[in-house]
Amino acid sequence: MAKLNSILLYCSIAIVILSSIPVAQCNIAQGPKAVENWFQKLSHAKPKITKLHFYFHDIVAGRNPTAIPIAQANSTSHSPTTFGLLAILDDRLTTGPEINSTTIGRAQGIVGAASLEEFSLLMSLNFVFTHGKYNGSTLSLLGRNTVLNEYREMPIVGGSGVFRLARGVATAKTHILSKNGDAIVEYNVVVSHY
Repeated sequence: MAKLNSILLYCSIAIVILSSIPVAQCNIAQGPKAVENWFQKLSHAKPKITKLHFYFHDIVAGRNPTAIPIAQANSTSHSPTTFGLLAILDDRLTTGPEINSTTIGRAQGIVGAASLEEFSLLMSLNFVFTHGKYNGSTLSLLGRNTVLNEYREMPIVGGSGVFRLARGVATAKTHILSKNGDAIVEYNVVVSHY
């Protein structure tokens, strides 16, 4: 009986915690029939161009990091470029660079140090929009980020919700890089979608 009570208590706590986490809700029907109908109407649709501007808060230090290492090669600790390091992240996307700026979503995905000669990352991310008119929609970024360059251009290779069939370009510029490795990165994104 004590074990059952512990399980029930654990489940109750989990429900309370999960119910307080914001969930992205898309206003576009997502069931199989709805998607099929959307594709049937696609031949008559004109592409839309959407421009987005936001800040990406990458926190690697402190008590609540949003980017954490998940694997590394045996040689990573000897590499000047951290080649072989993989990290997973769930970074805030905000309207401004300030820590208290309005959150509009999350950048969720995996990044890996992918160069022996320069500090560059292979980035596989989803920009998950949780507030505003794009709430519930995503954009998928897959590309090379040469983080020490002033501007970095990376492809947007897809999306969901409002951004179905998105293609475009994300331009990143480091706004702040602190000594502990935390960074705030400015993103300008232009996408074509239907």
